[in-house]
Amino acid sequence: MEENKQQLEQNKHEKPMSFISIVVVTGLIGGILWSSIALLAYFLNFTDVRPNLILEPWALGNWKNGWIGTVFSILVIGLLSIGAALVYYALLRRFNNIWVGMAYGLVLFFLVFYVLNPIFPGIESFWKLSKNTLITTACIYLLYGIFVGYSISFEASERSVRANQSNENPA
Repeated sequence: MEENKQQLEQNKHEKPMSFISIVVVTGLIGGILWSSIALLAYFLNFTDVRPNLILEPWALGNWKNGWIGTVFSILVIGLLSIGAALVYYALLRRFNNIWVGMAYGLVLFFLVFYVLNPIFPGIESFWKLSKNTLITTACIYLLYGIFVGYSISFEASERSVRANQSNENPA
């Protein structure tokens, strides 16, 4: 009886994460990863924009310019990125194409740096930013869009294939 119980436990499979959970984790990791890379680009003088700018309109005090502000900014960007990943999931998940993710990243770039620019006093106007800043941040947003978009689209495609296979081969 003991042996039978162990065999049953060994044959149990872990329940996979729900699609929404995967989207949330992808958004969080994408935001943290690419804002950390943006911080590295700032330290290497490729861009004049650092992740701490996200706190400028809302946080008071000088703490936001130190390392605590930097870590908090990266975490806030990760949380905001969950929303961006959910938008991609809702609107674009069926497109299993790298170009859609690239376009999504560039749309986010123009949304932040052109449309939402007035709420961030630490960022110069779009047309006054240096070429290095524009190119570097556009590339980071482009890669973020590819990361989030392709991850979500790939998972949607895989789930669709698995669903089709299970419908064809009912066990």
